[in-house]
Amino acid sequence: MKRTLHAITAAFGELLRWDILKISLISGVIVTAFWLLVGGMFQETLIALGSTILEYIPFSMVRSNGAWMLSAFLWFQFVLLTFALIYAFFGNFILRTTSKERYSSYSIIILIGSALLWGVVWFFKGGMIYQEFLKLLTWLPFETVEKGLAALVGLYVIYNAMIITLLFVTSMMSQPLLSSMARRHFPEEQVVRTHWLSSIGVTLKDTMIYLGLSVIAFPLLFVPVINLLVQTALWSWLVKDTLSHDALALTYDKPDTALFKEHRTAIYTISLVSVLFYFVPLLHIFGSFFGELAMYHYFQSWKQEAK
Repeated sequence: MKRTLHAITAAFGELLRWDILKISLISGVIVTAFWLLVGGMFQETLIALGSTILEYIPFSMVRSNGAWMLSAFLWFQFVLLTFALIYAFFGNFILRTTSKERYSSYSIIILIGSALLWGVVWFFKGGMIYQEFLKLLTWLPFETVEKGLAALVGLYVIYNAMIITLLFVTSMMSQPLLSSMARRHFPEEQVVRTHWLSSIGVTLKDTMIYLGLSVIAFPLLFVPVINLLVQTALWSWLVKDTLSHDALALTYDKPDTALFKEHRTAIYTISLVSVLFYFVPLLHIFGSFFGELAMYHYFQSWKQEAK
């Protein structure tokens, strides 16, 4: 756990360095702008696609749970924002007064505490928030709630396209991204780049599987709370499988796939932290880059300790 926490901390620090931040920002802005342009050009087509998809979901589920889906998403945003603000103001104090081993435990406690705090708010005010979202869906330039939800489905498709594209971009940009990190943390190591095509192939295969699983699990996105768990699980699997393979291939000349099972706890932990970026629009552009940095740092640290 100590090595995992160190890798996550190092990745956050590297992400704020200008050379890496520049790569992340330029790539993320270009990809986001491209898909927003596509979404704008094919808005009616996306709404029609959303309407078609919603036809296969029971009407009662669409109407009653559509606003709850947005309410649950808003709750999650408040939880993450509270967690981030606590660490922004008190993170250094916690790190100075506790050991690194207990730092991760405090992180979990703060996250759970934030969830409980906003859970209480939603328990007492959830009905009002639900009604306000129903009004919002009809106030938007859509004549019915179902039409508004169809637009959200189209936005969901575009947002996932951004995330998948950024995964491919991260894989292709991994050499300059990780070379910069390696010079500071592992100056005696070289970033291996002999498995570039296989990494792209794995990313493509995982993307196809992810899309298939997303279609199967789509009705669950209209069930409050479960929708957040399902989407987190889907994104976590995609990030875990793609970036861990990429990082391992960049660390070893001959990657041993048995290491995936040996270090699965660390891989899942890093993947989950990476996925949290995806739940906050704008910050989503850093998710895959953070995951790549943390995975690579973890495997390089383990490699050096194993020597």
